[in-house]
Amino acid sequence: MTRQPDHPRRLFAAIAAIAAIGVALIAGGCGKPPGVIFPPPKPPLLWPPTPEPPRIRYVGQLLTDEDLKPGVPFFDSVGRALFGKKPAFSMLSPYALCTDGADRLFVADSNAQFVHVFDLKTRKYQRWEPPSPYHFAQPVGIAYDPNGRLFVADSVAGVIHVFDAAGQYKGQIGRGAVLRPCGLAFDKRGRRLLVADAGAHRLVFLSTTGDLLAHLGSRGAGPGHFNYPTNVAIDSRGRIYVSDSLNFRVQQFGPDFMPTRQIGKKGDMPGYFGQPKGVAVDSADHLYVMDANFEAVQIFDPDGNLLLDFGHEGRAPGEFWLPAGIFIDPHNRIWVADVYNRRIQVFDYVTEGQK
Repeated sequence: MTRQPDHPRRLFAAIAAIAAIGVALIAGGCGKPPGVIFPPPKPPLLWPPTPEPPRIRYVGQLLTDEDLKPGVPFFDSVGRALFGKKPAFSMLSPYALCTDGADRLFVADSNAQFVHVFDLKTRKYQRWEPPSPYHFAQPVGIAYDPNGRLFVADSVAGVIHVFDAAGQYKGQIGRGAVLRPCGLAFDKRGRRLLVADAGAHRLVFLSTTGDLLAHLGSRGAGPGHFNYPTNVAIDSRGRIYVSDSLNFRVQQFGPDFMPTRQIGKKGDMPGYFGQPKGVAVDSADHLYVMDANFEAVQIFDPDGNLLLDFGHEGRAPGEFWLPAGIFIDPHNRIWVADVYNRRIQVFDYVTEGQK
């Protein structure tokens, strides 16, 4: 007797397996609903510790696109069951970050050489980069124009790349006006872009089309002088804060560009700095300074008085490893680029009356 080939048997077995998976998925709810992006930690992680009233609250972290916890449609669930999940998109060196004021977080990844875009509303993830023949050399600064443009400072290329709100590349600005652009901040009042130019040791003011409007400072250690400035922020009253990194201080300037005070100096005590990098301000005009050397955030009032600090070296929630960028959105949510931990940590500023 001639033996029948095994192909039909294997085919029927595969069909039966697929059917079994489908039945299991249907029984399990036809896919997977979206999850909670930042589940509340238990117990809460707060600063300062009790019995003092809390001012900073740990919210959570983003490591990969999977932390957006999107829902999974039924047929995608079948595909995952049969072929496995797609690899997650992770960060290599998240260095600077900002939001669009609403639901999207933009992260400049200096060594991966693109911008991560996390949409916390749609749960979608994208990577933005200039099209050929352009490319990122080392993106280290980022800022969003409320009219819908994203500016990315490329310190090696000596330019600032521009994208529209949909991620379409709009070209470069700043070539010739900046030498080594690092931190960026957008001044809504003056409709101008502030650039910490580490290579030229000065603060540069550009129009939104890239025209040089003004510049401030030169190399030195006195008021109004800089030694490798790396980041910049502006508060609600138009006061400008520049992390003057190798002078181990933050300089404050008035809206008239005149220096008004120096905050901090080199040292290892509270209120001193080892390597000040990212700077940001909250809705109460408190100044937040990220110190990459001490792996901590120090918070000052506008007069330069130290109010609070949080964080130390480590990998656990609320700990940092060579952090760089910090950004505070309009809702007082604090976003920190925790570089060597390859993650974004998220905190809230707890205002008076909040719990």
